Amino acid sequence: MTNVIALRPKARVAAPETGAAALLSSFAACRRREDDVFWLKENAELLNILECTGAEVAPEALAVLRGFYDTVEDRLAFFPQYYRFLISIALDLEDLGMPGDTGVRLTERAAREDFAGAELSDLQRMEARRLLARRGQAGPADTALEDRLRAFCARSQTFALPNKKAAYELTHIVFYLSEYGRRDPGLDEKTVTSLHFAGNLAFLDQNSDLLAEICIALCYAGETPPALWTAWLTRETHLFSVEQGEGLSVADDYHDFLVCNWHAAVSGATPFRKPLAAERMRFTRSQRSAAPLRELSEALFAEGAARRPDWAAMRARMGARLSAQTLDVVDTLAGQSAHFDAFFEGFARAGRG
Repeated sequence: MTNVIALRPKARVAAPETGAAALLSSFAACRRREDDVFWLKENAELLNILECTGAEVAPEALAVLRGFYDTVEDRLAFFPQYYRFLISIALDLEDLGMPGDTGVRLTERAAREDFAGAELSDLQRMEARRLLARRGQAGPADTALEDRLRAFCARSQTFALPNKKAAYELTHIVFYLSEYGRRDPGLDEKTVTSLHFAGNLAFLDQNSDLLAEICIALCYAGETPPALWTAWLTRETHLFSVEQGEGLSVADDYHDFLVCNWHAAVSGATPFRKPLAAERMRFTRSQRSAAPLRELSEALFAEGAARRPDWAAMRARMGARLSAQTLDVVDTLAGQSAHFDAFFEGFARAGRG
């Protein structure tokens, strides 16, 4: 019997003028043009987070995207290559409260014309199936697809080495399998280990974007993320700066900002507590004072054949070449992660020099 994981408390966005409404207005009308594919990406990500966290969004806040919604069928007809963005935005708008049933027609068309058949990636095919299933258009179960994705997730050694693409794919597979926290994804022990290995790397890299996604994936799997990670993410979320002004560059850390606040919502905290405005905004994460992952990797590589698969031995050998900040980060992680020894065994690549 499938266990249902209740992970969708209503997100307590502080106030309409400084929360979801300001974000929706800024992303829809103030950062990029609608004919820019990055506009699609940014708005799809924001709406997905609002929808999957159960955010209460006032109807007037969604109005800024009404024009897009009213033309989305024409857009899909001309830009089928962007079907996942277009359908995702339309479905999230409807599920957040926008009147209309366009999502049914979009998913029917995508299923009828087999848009997913143009995908080479299993991950993108899984995303497409998840979108079509939201309006009952996914068709028969594809157990072979799910089996391949689960096998990828269970290969823990993949995630003991720096590979951001693989780590992000791991988190998104869990998001799709869990329907963003609506059901138990049924992860095996090896996949949970993979998430911890990827999380150790993200923490060493001081990558709050990736670590937040990993913590969310663990929560969706019914697991408790390490307190060290969640405490650091709380700090990083608080340290974001938000600037407002017409001339600001939007080549910024918006995704990091959104995902950290998504993690806050999943953790039961109030997301998007920064002062926000319905205008052009730039989101900037805190500056990193150290690069522990790079330092550690360079020091290990320099050891060559002398590398050993345990941190205590390697710390004694190369500690003098590592900064105090890096030593503190690695020592803290080693002391608080139940998966660290197994992770470091793979990360050290002993015997490969």
